[in-house]
Amino acid sequence: MKYNQIRCFVKRGVELLVVPWDHDFLAEDMDGLFLSNGPGDPTTITTTIERVKKALALKKFPIFGICLGHQVFALASGAQTEKMKYGNRGQNIPCTDMLTSRCYITSQNHGYAVKAETLPPSVKELFVNANDGSNEGIYHTELPYFSVQFHPESNPGPRDTEVLFDIFISTVTRCLSTGKVEGPVEFPGAEAAQARRQQREQWERELAADDSDKSGRIVNGRRIRKVLVLGSGGLSIGQAGEFDYSGSQAIKALKEEGIYTILINPNIATIQTSKGLADKCYFLPVTPDCVRKVILHERPDGIYCTFGGQTALNIGVKLRDEFEGLGVQVLGTQIETIMVTEDRELFASAMAEINEKCAKSHAANSIDEAVVAANDIGYPLIIRAAYALGGLGSGFASNEEELVALCRKAFAASPQVLVERSMKGWKEIENFDPLGIHTGDSIVVAPSQTLSDEDYQMLRTTA
Repeated sequence: MKYNQIRCFVKRGVELLVVPWDHDFLAEDMDGLFLSNGPGDPTTITTTIERVKKALALKKFPIFGICLGHQVFALASGAQTEKMKYGNRGQNIPCTDMLTSRCYITSQNHGYAVKAETLPPSVKELFVNANDGSNEGIYHTELPYFSVQFHPESNPGPRDTEVLFDIFISTVTRCLSTGKVEGPVEFPGAEAAQARRQQREQWERELAADDSDKSGRIVNGRRIRKVLVLGSGGLSIGQAGEFDYSGSQAIKALKEEGIYTILINPNIATIQTSKGLADKCYFLPVTPDCVRKVILHERPDGIYCTFGGQTALNIGVKLRDEFEGLGVQVLGTQIETIMVTEDRELFASAMAEINEKCAKSHAANSIDEAVVAANDIGYPLIIRAAYALGGLGSGFASNEEELVALCRKAFAASPQVLVERSMKGWKEIENFDPLGIHTGDSIVVAPSQTLSDEDYQMLRTTA
């Protein structure tokens, strides 16, 4: 066992009797039983498992287990364990408290895990690994027994969960003072969190049943009261500020309509994540998995994918077949339209359908296809990667060697490129409002060499 487990008890004034794994501890006089960590497959120490099983049935003292002790408690309760493919090892592994939804950073070093689906009805999950979803803790719903897979005693840390020792000692003290070993372990904040959940669930039930509630807006015959806005994700300083600007304005507009707004954006250095703007903000990566989890938890009526730049647009495309099943309606620009604008071949076809002239181009899904397209169009060319952040993988090619080099970069970030006639020499003038905010408005002048200063000022004012 780890010595710091002993220290965590001793410094709290607890007298310990440390015994070997196969010691008959049931014959000892004690106020509580602690099951320490240890090596290897937990199913091999059948002697310990059988004695812990008897201890559970005796109901004579509270029980707390860590790591191997957690697995022994689970096995003695009737659950099963399994060998993990890689195991969890490290000092910064996040675990979610299932009672309060709070996330803790933990230290771990184990290759076996408890199979949560095999737990008996009287034993529930206490902690779950936020990375892989594996079980990280359990508790008995009727008796003062609990255990965790991670190491709350970890030295030099993290010490986020060392409070579990205090909780166990408090449970022992409670049982001694009442003379009864009954009732589950009392975890701080669990009761308040449960009350909040019940209140929110009750509010949602009432809201769904109340046809007289006229808050929100009717969209396609459905009343929209709660909306999820996808933010831009991580941005460098001075980069793509228009996404923060547009997202902030969208949240303000939604709140003016009385619509409850939820934002997903991991970038704390933005206006839209400021306190008091969105009703609730999730500082999570803007990824399909995270967006799906937030939707399942919050159950919004609608979602906006158009205020977070390329990151949010890509999420909309990836989850387009799931939104209906998740019960969420895409608001604003529809996914089909996004796909037409993002897929270079679809976009070129759409422009041709309305007789809008575009530079000659071909979509390519491989380097060989790009070379064939280049020979048909002729050099110089511009290579554009589809579904790419900030034009990642795009550039100009004056010959086949440059074309191949660009395509290698583009295909590393995108499944498709557009090989297009180069428009070098054309000038794009973008508009900035008096506050220095890029509005996205622009005008293109060709050829740019003939543009005088007076013409430039006139066009800038017009834009």
